[in-house]
Amino acid sequence: MGVSRDDRGGQRRLISTGSPFEKTAGYSRAVVDGDWCFVSGTTGYDYETMAIPESVEEQTRNCLSTIRAALTEGGFEFADVVRAHYYVTDRAFVSRVFPILGEAFGDIRPAATMVVCELNEPEMKIEIEVTALKRNRTAS
Repeated sequence: MGVSRDDRGGQRRLISTGSPFEKTAGYSRAVVDGDWCFVSGTTGYDYETMAIPESVEEQTRNCLSTIRAALTEGGFEFADVVRAHYYVTDRAFVSRVFPILGEAFGDIRPAATMVVCELNEPEMKIEIEVTALKRNRTAS
């Protein structure tokens, strides 16, 4: 993780999972800029083991877990997500991942798009990216 000043004098925080892909490709898992958090496309890898499960369902759960950790590290919550992009490699996966996505985002209901496409590696079946805007939170 790092902090850098931007041209406007603000600060942005870079959040990393420690994945070797981030260094190789030159990106951050997430970038926090003010009240915004931009989480990069996240695939189904378990970054502790660098393994990816076979099923699209488990890959989806891993994506969401990694995204949740990045948001939390940046001071955000899933409830702050305002936009989500989902990329799956097979049209048949859509109905298999919808219930899992509904568990995570059903009450939040961000603006969302799902695209059927190829991903970078053949074992990758889903990739998710989100944008979050920090909400005003009241103390309870």
